Amino acid sequence: MIEIDIALSLGQFQLEAKYQTDQQVLGLFGASGSGKTSILHSVAGIVTPQKGKIHIQEQCFFDANRKINQSAQQRRVGLVFQDAQLFPHFSVKKNLLFGFQHIESSQRHFQLDQVVELLKLEHLLERMPIKLSGGEKQRVALGRALLYSPNILLLDEPLSALDAAHKQEIIPFFQQIRDQTDIPMLYVSHDIDEIKQLTDEVWCLT
Repeated sequence: MIEIDIALSLGQFQLEAKYQTDQQVLGLFGASGSGKTSILHSVAGIVTPQKGKIHIQEQCFFDANRKINQSAQQRRVGLVFQDAQLFPHFSVKKNLLFGFQHIESSQRHFQLDQVVELLKLEHLLERMPIKLSGGEKQRVALGRALLYSPNILLLDEPLSALDAAHKQEIIPFFQQIRDQTDIPMLYVSHDIDEIKQLTDEVWCLT
């Protein structure tokens, strides 16, 4: 379950968001500046709403009335951005293992071999990010997020920097994660057709 019921104020920007779903993937659709990324940042613990609550599965990330505000580390979210944000001085393998190495073995839901096979990364493990295509970089970023064994995947316009061909290359991997794991996903995009390839549960921000 994903439950978000928050009021957020960032300077002149005011946002109220109230969503609840039992679907694994929730799409957030809207134009630039409508608040999509601010909602993701609230879920991730990067910004703090003035009031409300955020529940993901059985975990309470934030509840203003009960004075609960878990740290970003406690929430353990997997973030994937439009520009991948790989470490340029790390190989693909080292990028994949970055978050994995920072969690207890008892908290790990995936192993490197599983994610490498799922995302078809075998032939890329020793490459440096500069040698990767845009689509390959996004697969590595997605793999790194999965290996962090997140409580939720937050996908902030992850395909907006790719051309149409590379978008169609990556979408099946998102679909596989949806179908083969139970990790909830919050998927942000200004492309409604892109979102609908993953879910029919779409909330529009204006």
